[in-house]
Amino acid sequence: MQRYNKKKSVLVSILIVTIFGCSPKMNNVTLPIADITAFSNTGNSALEDKWWTTFNDNTLNTLIDSALRSNYDLEATWQQFLAAKATVSRTASDKWPQINASAQTAENFPINDFTGGENTQLGITAAYEIDLWGRIRSAVQAEKYRAEASLFDYQTAAISLSAEIASTWYQLVAARKQLEITENQIATNEDIIKLIRSRFVGGQVRAVDILRQVQLLESTKEQKIIFSTNVQLLENQLAVLLGRQPQENLELQNANLPELPELPSSGLPLELVRRRPDLQQSYANLLAADRDMASAVKNRYPRLSLNARGQLRANNFQTLFDNWAYSIAGNLFAPLINGGALKAEAKRRSAIKEQRLYEFGQTTLVAFQEVEDGLVQNQMQKQRTENIARQLELAEKSNNQLRVEFLNGFSPYLDVLIGLDQEQQLRRDYVAAQLRQIQARIGLYRALAGSFETDRNIEN
Repeated sequence: MQRYNKKKSVLVSILIVTIFGCSPKMNNVTLPIADITAFSNTGNSALEDKWWTTFNDNTLNTLIDSALRSNYDLEATWQQFLAAKATVSRTASDKWPQINASAQTAENFPINDFTGGENTQLGITAAYEIDLWGRIRSAVQAEKYRAEASLFDYQTAAISLSAEIASTWYQLVAARKQLEITENQIATNEDIIKLIRSRFVGGQVRAVDILRQVQLLESTKEQKIIFSTNVQLLENQLAVLLGRQPQENLELQNANLPELPELPSSGLPLELVRRRPDLQQSYANLLAADRDMASAVKNRYPRLSLNARGQLRANNFQTLFDNWAYSIAGNLFAPLINGGALKAEAKRRSAIKEQRLYEFGQTTLVAFQEVEDGLVQNQMQKQRTENIARQLELAEKSNNQLRVEFLNGFSPYLDVLIGLDQEQQLRRDYVAAQLRQIQARIGLYRALAGSFETDRNIEN
């Protein structure tokens, strides 16, 4: 008998080791990109977590702080994270015994015919699955990774919102500046019309010169309409981003476009992978798929569960506690024939894991591209802005000379008109170039940014 028990124990041990050996552990899910190279360019300054503070703009700081508290899309993303956390708790509850109580009472008619029938019952049942192979544990791990991915999604949304607020704010600043420039140009063109009309009386200019100047005036008025429209639309957009109605007046003071600080350090590509929440989200989804695959594989293994039941039964409440019964049972469930459904599910989960792996690789490549694009755009847009500034300076000097020559009768007014039109257009182009340079910097900050603390992060 002892020899039989010993053999039985050995067989059970071998069975457990064999099955555990087949049980999939956390697989290698490293980045599927070989020979990662450094970024082509970089700055020297460290990038703050709250990157927008590098602009030293108190209004922008206030707008972003307000949006992080009030934006509805961001709030919805946070609720999605809370739902994911609740899903973790719900899945983890499978690791604990499930205990339920029941009560029943009934009155039988006619009483004389059913005096022996049981009509009052109280009972309690308990069920518990022993997680032999870690099937439940793998499912819980998968949900935890999905919850982490949901939190990273919230952090990504917060970064995107801050970038959109900054971009919209400086578009509004530029549009107001363009509107101011256009109003000054309208006043200048009106003064010139008065001047050349007085010279027309003296025969010093032609009637066509007056018509051309009036045409320039009307063209400038059209620009004013465009910039006025942009100002109102951008104010509406900014209000909605702040979680407010577009009908509200934001009462934002006029501001100037900021002087840009030096380029931030781009760091190493792998540092970017660890820092950016969208890449962390993709990686968490990959880990969740890995655990889903493990859970699907373990679904093919036998399950062992324990059940217990206790019950009180009587014909009336007075004798309810006189009789009681209980039962304890162990159940072994092993799938034998299911048409290959469980095997197919394991293959499906394995394919999804591979899908998430390649998605992680592609998301990482896109992130690298965003950094490289940002570095190129910052460098080239700076050169373009400086070039337009030089053109504007030359146009101002040229127009001053042409005006002197026109007043002295050495140049026709057409030269003055062409020069004036070019100068006014260059002045507007310069503001637009400044805005594009700021937006390129915002894009670079967005590409390099990591998560930052919010009120919700602290509460969590």
